[in-house]
Amino acid sequence: MASNRRIAFPQLILVALLILAAGATSASAGLKDGDCLDCHGDQTLTKTNAAGKTISLFVDKMKLAASAHTTNACINCHADISTKHPDDNKPVALVNCAACHARQSESFNASVHGLALKAGHDDAATCQDCHDSHEMVSGNSPTSPIYFSRQAATCGACHDKEARDWALSVHGKAVMAGSQDAPTCTGCHDEHKIRSLKSSSAMMISEDVCSRCHASERLNTKYNLPADRVKTFFESYHGLAGQYGSTVAANCASCHGFHKILPSADTNSTINKIHLVETCGKCHPGANREFSLGKIHVAPDGQAGGNDFGSRLNRWVRRIYLVLIFVTVGAMFAHNATLFLKKMSARLRSSVRPVVRMSASQRWQHFVLAGSFIVLAVTGFALKFPDSFLAKILGSSEPLRRWGHRLAGILLLLVGAYHLVYLLTTSDGRRLLADLLPVKKDGRDVLQAVRYLAGISPEKPKIGRFGYAEKMEYWAVVWGTFLMGATGLAIWLKIPVTQHLPRWVVVVATTIHYYEALLACLAIVVWHFYHVMFDPDVYPLNTACLDGRISEELQVHEHPLEISTVDPAQNDNDSP
Repeated sequence: MASNRRIAFPQLILVALLILAAGATSASAGLKDGDCLDCHGDQTLTKTNAAGKTISLFVDKMKLAASAHTTNACINCHADISTKHPDDNKPVALVNCAACHARQSESFNASVHGLALKAGHDDAATCQDCHDSHEMVSGNSPTSPIYFSRQAATCGACHDKEARDWALSVHGKAVMAGSQDAPTCTGCHDEHKIRSLKSSSAMMISEDVCSRCHASERLNTKYNLPADRVKTFFESYHGLAGQYGSTVAANCASCHGFHKILPSADTNSTINKIHLVETCGKCHPGANREFSLGKIHVAPDGQAGGNDFGSRLNRWVRRIYLVLIFVTVGAMFAHNATLFLKKMSARLRSSVRPVVRMSASQRWQHFVLAGSFIVLAVTGFALKFPDSFLAKILGSSEPLRRWGHRLAGILLLLVGAYHLVYLLTTSDGRRLLADLLPVKKDGRDVLQAVRYLAGISPEKPKIGRFGYAEKMEYWAVVWGTFLMGATGLAIWLKIPVTQHLPRWVVVVATTIHYYEALLACLAIVVWHFYHVMFDPDVYPLNTACLDGRISEELQVHEHPLEISTVDPAQNDNDSP
């Protein structure tokens, strides 16, 4: 018997829990909309909320039927209500809108309203305060509290001063005139994730709020607004200082105001001439009328501006300086470039460099490779960084950039193919390939180099014609040319490729192409440029790339194991 009771007891507990759950469910499920409307259909039914405000509890059956929640039963939203309500004296919990509107609720919880509710401010706006509850309709309906022409009244229930100021502004008047393009409350403060702009950075207000409309070519054209207001602001001191990180530089709202934004012709405007001294004086104590006459929305290069004497003089000063800069710096450049070429030519003629490092064929292959690589780097990164100087030197022309990149790529592949034929069919090529093949000694040289660079050993590794540094770079170029060529062709010929391969092949090829290019450019700058330009032994340039020759001293210093077969006294017949 005892054993049977031990088995039955947990079963009885489970049955009891199921009965209680079923009872609770049935109690809620037993409520019909008509039961709720017996009380809430009374227009005089009210209550006082935590803020002491009297609110109506009346539910209009006809408006409920026409709302977005027409298919919802009362208990779908008010799940905590039981058949004992209101006699149980339990306050009705806030409706959990997240049950159906999860994304909107997540944004709302991060808004100033949501954060205020979490902090215990019961008077903060909820979903129902803005959207209504039982009479909720689409925001596109003129009867909706969030319809563009009714937003100010809805938000004004809590923010009455701001709503009054906005109604007097150019934005408010435009909305009242029927313009749906003019900014409303949510146009600047966002919708569910409503943000306060009081503590926002100058750049966020100018770049993310005001520029939404005033940088729009469509809106500027449609409403005959100045097209350059955002551009000239960011080129002014205020805009540049803000972009540089200043937290005190003026933004759009600093001069134009926040909600009560008025045209400069309005005598109540903060940028009207009678208020400019006061407006400028907020940031510039001691500002007078002459100071306030300075124009903000004028490009610093002087191209824009009025026809007053100061503006005309400024434009002429700019033109004179452009000519002066071009002539002066151009003459300096021509002088020094000519001097450099003469000195380099004299140096090549006077220096004794009998050891041949590069034949004429190898030099022109290197020249074509270097030239196509540079063009590829410039035209490739100009696309990735369209606002960079690389894009500007190409005239920000996508056709020029695109075809320049493709032609340079084709040239790189052609010289790569020629180099392969050169390696296999010529004696110089076969010797070059043999000398560049990795051998066991390269590994020992790397270890010795580490010991030398770390100061453990006083001797650096002794190498022959090519050491580990040259071999690493050579085979990296071979691998990089193959990889960049294959991925570049896949990107260029994406239509034929995707007829036989999955689309992700092109996506992965694009990623490889970019990061391999980044790796190649950084390796060239850090590794190759050091060895051929910045190494003190050859600075400012290893001239072997020009005439193929180096001195015997440099050969002994850098390639002591290489046996030169060149007669130092022979004529320089291999010079270009």
